[in-house]
Amino acid sequence: MNYLSTRGHPDRKRFCEILLEGLAPDGGLYLPEHYPQVDSAMLAKWRDLPYAELAFEILSLYIDDIPPADLKALCAKTYTAEVFGSDEIVPLRELEDGVYLEALSNGPTLAFKDMAMQLLGNLFEYELARRGAELNILGATSGDTGSAAEYAMRGKKGVRVFMTSPEGRMSPFQQAQMFSLQDANIHNITIAGVFDDCQDIVKAVSNDLAFKRKYKIGTVNSINWARLLAQVVYYFAGYFQATPAAKDGNDKQASFAVPSGNFGNVCAAHVARMMGLPIHTLVVATNENDVLDEFFRTGVYRVRAAADTHETSSPSMDISKASNFERFVFDLLGRDAKRLHSLFDTELARTGRFDLSDDPAFAQAATRFGFKSSRSTHADRLATIRDTDKRFATLIDTHTADGLKAAREHLTPGVPMIVLETALPIKFAATIVEALGREPERPAGFEGIEALPKRVVKLPADAEAIKAYIAQNSD
Repeated sequence: MNYLSTRGHPDRKRFCEILLEGLAPDGGLYLPEHYPQVDSAMLAKWRDLPYAELAFEILSLYIDDIPPADLKALCAKTYTAEVFGSDEIVPLRELEDGVYLEALSNGPTLAFKDMAMQLLGNLFEYELARRGAELNILGATSGDTGSAAEYAMRGKKGVRVFMTSPEGRMSPFQQAQMFSLQDANIHNITIAGVFDDCQDIVKAVSNDLAFKRKYKIGTVNSINWARLLAQVVYYFAGYFQATPAAKDGNDKQASFAVPSGNFGNVCAAHVARMMGLPIHTLVVATNENDVLDEFFRTGVYRVRAAADTHETSSPSMDISKASNFERFVFDLLGRDAKRLHSLFDTELARTGRFDLSDDPAFAQAATRFGFKSSRSTHADRLATIRDTDKRFATLIDTHTADGLKAAREHLTPGVPMIVLETALPIKFAATIVEALGREPERPAGFEGIEALPKRVVKLPADAEAIKAYIAQNSD
């Protein structure tokens, strides 16, 4: 399997090359030259597989430069009941008639990012050992990516993590998870700005090819194809749990509602659908930072400035530049790299927006690709949390509440709707207290985490300052 850049760079690369690289040399994102196709027979074969074996089957369609036995061992090492709390790894429960919650937050950092990051840590360690190399991972987080990456990479040989986050924009629990880590290979950096400033810095450093090569810069954000690929697996796993086995080769469809900020999670769903997973609708759930909802309603993609990026009670979605959106637009435009490059590298950079409302391709976002969207507010989140607790004795976090509200707005009779749970409520305790008047349950091992000593530096929102810090700490 070869991979190409969304912006048309002529090079084609193998999986392990892009695993360590992140962005393509032209600033584009990597995608496979084609999506492997699955049919009813393959779905039937995979339906009852343990999660680790299902992960191996799906990943092996995209990864042919790691020996199968090694890849299978990496999946088995990653997806265990000891790490994720149950044999199902992503257990599904029916909340109400036809609406399901898929639990993705039982990993080490209590958020769905663990599902991919734990595998990514093992893949990095494996490939770096095979090459006798080291890697400096530069990341940006609005909340959960940072802690998931750091917990996955702590103690890994040959790996250092430099994680940027917007100062004061994460919940106290999220900050404590990251900043309390004392491992020598983990570096936390707060930036005076918003998440999009952090993300811009990561891209700027990655686009400095000389610096990138000298200091061996890699990424763990969802711009890294390996992370997105790992997320594809739990769409298959959720689908199998929500639907019966096919009769006469007719596979039942299911829909997914996905809380969305950077478009990585729902982009993995798009990939699964392109592979042939019978997905009816993909609901993009946004908060007040509704750049994605605006696009799917109007065809206009309009990036907000930092001053117009709202600080909300679902902070991991406080994003106005959805990096992975480029992958979907590439497919939407028939993989026209020249036009994609014009939109993202020229028009968006110059005006902060592009408009596809009059393009015939825009209608296909809904008709061919199955996308719909919704927007939630703080009041909506409080109402959804209260209702779910009262009627179903189930406590959900703020982001999952955004997803559940959106799901209910786009139900199709007879089609299961699977809401992706994104984090455990303890990570956003203040809003849970506001909604219910009580603290959410705190899992064992996280008592008093906010009071632990913190190891973090503050730097300006400047790529050169970050590069200098990486250079100073890479010996």
